[in-house]
Amino acid sequence: MGHVFYLLLRRLRAPFLTIIVIYAISTLGFVLIPGQDDQGNPWHMDFFHAFYFVSFMGSTIGFGEIPYPFTAAQRAWTMVMIYATVIGWLYSIGKILSLFQDPSFNRLMRRTTFARRVRRISDPFYLVCGFGYTGKRLVSRLDQQGIQTVVIDANPLAIDELEAHSLGLAVPGLCADSADPDTLNIAGIRRKNCIGVIAITNDDHTNLAISIDSKLVDPERLVISRSQSASNTANLASFGTDYIIDPFETFALHLVKSIREPYKHIISDLVFNPHHKVWASPHQDTSGRWIVCGYGRFGRAIDKIFRRHEIPVTFIETDPALRDAPSGTILGLGTEEETLREARIETATGIVAGTPDDADNLSIILTARQIKPGIITVARQNLSSNKPMFRAASVNLIMEPVRIIADEIFIRIKTPLLMDFLECLQARDEHWARELLVKISDVVEDQPLDAWDYNVNEKQCPAVIDSLKRSKVVTLGHLCRDPRKREDTLPAFPLLLRRATAKILLPDPDTPIQAGDDILIFGKHSAQASMNWVTYNYNVLRYIRTGVEAPGGLLWQWLSSLRKKRHLQH
Repeated sequence: MGHVFYLLLRRLRAPFLTIIVIYAISTLGFVLIPGQDDQGNPWHMDFFHAFYFVSFMGSTIGFGEIPYPFTAAQRAWTMVMIYATVIGWLYSIGKILSLFQDPSFNRLMRRTTFARRVRRISDPFYLVCGFGYTGKRLVSRLDQQGIQTVVIDANPLAIDELEAHSLGLAVPGLCADSADPDTLNIAGIRRKNCIGVIAITNDDHTNLAISIDSKLVDPERLVISRSQSASNTANLASFGTDYIIDPFETFALHLVKSIREPYKHIISDLVFNPHHKVWASPHQDTSGRWIVCGYGRFGRAIDKIFRRHEIPVTFIETDPALRDAPSGTILGLGTEEETLREARIETATGIVAGTPDDADNLSIILTARQIKPGIITVARQNLSSNKPMFRAASVNLIMEPVRIIADEIFIRIKTPLLMDFLECLQARDEHWARELLVKISDVVEDQPLDAWDYNVNEKQCPAVIDSLKRSKVVTLGHLCRDPRKREDTLPAFPLLLRRATAKILLPDPDTPIQAGDDILIFGKHSAQASMNWVTYNYNVLRYIRTGVEAPGGLLWQWLSSLRKKRHLQH
């Protein structure tokens, strides 16, 4: 706030001095110019009456002559000072208005307001650097979960959109350079309740600077960064960035999984996209050669992953030499029928339109379908605003970097145990994955799938800890019982149990729970509130375990004890 006052005093120094000089000269004139009292005797104003008269004369033209009617000399001086004070005030007010319209002053005011709002945050929060399409999606999803965020973005339009965005929480936003240490400082990077920093700007160097600054301030704080190149990924990993997300490589892995392990792919898609229909059939004929149009960052990621899994691929590139494309690359864009036929599209299983232009990608897909109607189509969607066109084109698989980055970060924040599940999933075969899909379908039916986790401790599961301290056995199955009717099962099931270093997929419901366990649950969203009731309320958990309904409040416990005594007496 001191900077604002300093700027105000510096910019308004001349107007203030102008008003002071005019008022001083005017006051002195009224003191020196002689007047007459009501008896006709000479009379001089004192400084108090002179300043009093000048004070209301300078701000209002209508006034009376005090304390006695003025002489001609006093009235002449009054006329001069009226114009002088009016001109002085007009000049000063004009300067004040121009100051409030000055961009640098407005930036300083917004920065000061932002810093004050951040200081008032008492809950844990995440610092999100970058409010593009990815940032908007991420902040919106975190807001829906009641997770506080603070936003920095260099684009003023993005911050304007944040302020106009209908969010449940008050999210402070600042238009500034995210890589500037001072900006990160006022955004709360040194505050203890800043539990994570998310660097998702469009510039790798900026993301690198943010991640370095965060790790230097607090090496234990969670840092998630977006990366668009292998060299930047290596730099981020060198100083311990917790999670590095490359949307192109991530999607390439998803694409390979959909080709080689379709059921595992559907499960992974369920994790990130709860509204996905799990009973949709995976692609039937995905073996064979693929055509990829474009050898930029996306094309290189596909080339790397496809080679690792020995999937044959033919590339189409407008400048193979400049892009250092592999041998056998076809020269062209892929929008022309001649180019696709040269790439032998008739014998290809699928085609990937991976150029940085959405119009070209849609053109590639439509041209490919004209030649081979049954070909599997995969398209890169660069702008979220073009989503309706890609949906209308009925593309089999859409690569949307915005969604990939935002959804993966959201999952890592909301339910970190899901990433452990996805790692364990890789060790299972397709038959196991198919059975899990059937189980999920039976439990959630036509509702979107939700996932949540518990760490068995005093904070998240006080009722369970209390029962364990009393040497009572609490099983995973107890958590999935309906607290209103213990014979019924909630539409949810334990998916993963992590105990120390051991990770157990689909643990037996009769498995006893131990303090410190991490439990991942899959099910309908409506089941979470009931399950939370079981983990928090000892009497509810006791009812689940024994079938005995215990009174909760002190009054009801006292009445219950009286009733028991009367029953024993009779």
